[in-house]
Amino acid sequence: MNENVEPILKWAGGKRQLLGELLPLVPEYKGKYIEPFMGGGAMFFALSPETAVLSDCNEELIALYKTVSKHPDQVIEELKKYKNTEKEYYRIRALDWKSLSEVEAAARMIFLNKTGFNGLYRVNRQGGFNVPYGKNKRTQFCNEEQILKAAKVLKKKKLLCGDYKKILKKYAEPGDFIFLDPPYFQVTEREIFLRYTSDRFYEPDQEELAEIVNDLYDMGCEVMMTNSNHPRIYDLYSRFDIRVVQVRRAVNCKGDGRKGEDTIITAFH
Repeated sequence: MNENVEPILKWAGGKRQLLGELLPLVPEYKGKYIEPFMGGGAMFFALSPETAVLSDCNEELIALYKTVSKHPDQVIEELKKYKNTEKEYYRIRALDWKSLSEVEAAARMIFLNKTGFNGLYRVNRQGGFNVPYGKNKRTQFCNEEQILKAAKVLKKKKLLCGDYKKILKKYAEPGDFIFLDPPYFQVTEREIFLRYTSDRFYEPDQEELAEIVNDLYDMGCEVMMTNSNHPRIYDLYSRFDIRVVQVRRAVNCKGDGRKGEDTIITAFH
């Protein structure tokens, strides 16, 4: 475990503020670490496991992690070229990341994430990044030490872009520890604003996820999951331990958060 390694990105719904609740619950396990909804990766970076399978359906995000793991110094040098101004932000945002080199694309994502509105990653239906400028001139978007530490932890890890179901079907084995941080059960209408890809995650998807968690547990995996405190959680995960924790939602117009409740589901042997 290495709590000094911090995520490269700010991430709406990220688990950094919940680490104090999550880390003490992590069980002993003999296999590998799997995180198929990686997002900002706060849990992974805190644990810094030797062997890990990390995935997300966000192609740009996984490309970033791959590039940082291979070329951290080049990413840092590219970031140093940027300036934290509104004009620069919208110029960089207008670029199509797929038309850039891998180093340029990684630097672009870090820059937009750090200088955009509250670190929110949001795309429109066409998959275009559409977060406005954050207007905080003091934001430091090139943290060299943070990038280098993250690169060291990411090195030689299996980084994949794909549907979580396919990832788990292919890689999950008895003895693995699997951390799941899926799109949450929608408790309020506002939460649809916070989606981090152009895909939706509806109630049938939540039901399917619960079936998969049951199957993973029966296979011999240790599973931990976070979700909202939605009434259906208690039906879907009735055979497992469910903890309710207080959280502060970081993404709103003032950036000062609003209170809410998450659940931590543990399916341990």
